[in-house]
Amino acid sequence: MAASAARVVVVRERDGRGADVAGVLVLGACVLWSLVSAAGREARPEGVLLAVLALTAGYACGRIAGSLLPVAAAVVAALAALGLALASGPGVPGATPVGSVPTGHTGAAAALLVLAAGAACCAASAAGSRPGRLLLRALALTVAGAALVLGSVAGFVASAGVLLCSLAAVRMRRRLLGLAGLALATGLVVGASWAVSEERLPEGLAASLEGQLTGHRVLLWQDAVALAKENPVLGVGPDRFGALSPTARETFAADGKPHSAALQQAAEQGVPGVVLLGAAYGWLLWGLRSSPRPTAVVLTAGASLTALAALATVGNALSFTPVTACAGLLAGLATAGGAGAGVGTGAGGGGSTHPAD
Repeated sequence: MAASAARVVVVRERDGRGADVAGVLVLGACVLWSLVSAAGREARPEGVLLAVLALTAGYACGRIAGSLLPVAAAVVAALAALGLALASGPGVPGATPVGSVPTGHTGAAAALLVLAAGAACCAASAAGSRPGRLLLRALALTVAGAALVLGSVAGFVASAGVLLCSLAAVRMRRRLLGLAGLALATGLVVGASWAVSEERLPEGLAASLEGQLTGHRVLLWQDAVALAKENPVLGVGPDRFGALSPTARETFAADGKPHSAALQQAAEQGVPGVVLLGAAYGWLLWGLRSSPRPTAVVLTAGASLTALAALATVGNALSFTPVTACAGLLAGLATAGGAGAGVGTGAGGGGSTHPAD
């Protein structure tokens, strides 16, 4: 048993180093491609650069804090994200992109609540005492309640889903299967958004989804797909969707976004932009796969990031700097080594570890 656990540690350390290298390459490619797609146009790649910087800074802070005080750092992250969401008002503090109208603050608040719930559940899964775990899961439940207070049904559903996934993750032995399921769920949401914009769904289902998404958003998605088809390689350039979308131009106080991260990448940076966005998400999952943290912590963080990906697929959440910074922070906390890391079944309900994980 000890030899098996030692092999797991060695394999995960090697995979962890590979994930770190892949992260540098993917994020560097995101920056480079945004500059390439902006070259020679009146484009503004600053938003992409700021998002990559926020994600990187949050991830580094999470790795450092998580290696020193894994539970306390996750609690602080949860409370900070919750505070930002509650203080959002007409826009998340410091989150409004320069030159835009903060019409997407509702999606940003929902995303912050999801990340707050994820951080609280990660802290609960890593806590050493039963009262501590119960208290931290109560914090996650409070976050879900705060979503209802803010009028965010999506935030409530996503936060409650993260809490339920965290409870289920306690009994899971193999993290790879769980992470693969989360990746599949994200792919289905992205595919569904594309199918809606292309009107490829059955009439009844399409009408139901359009009623939930609103016809205006569907029109924005259709504009994004049309721009992507006209410029499949380079796209139209970062931050140019609002100027080229007929729907956005005709909308009062529009924020110039299609309210879908994947479709925005397709329209503004072409197919390579979509591939790089997917690669960034895949890198985060790879990092979680090789994390020394208990499986319950890993899958909880993965569920929270997947819920964020779903919100970003149908909203404007990733356009706000605190959201990307908090996402990086949560990923860093869930992949940090140090005193709180380990293998085997812990008091926090980390689940059994197996070399095949």
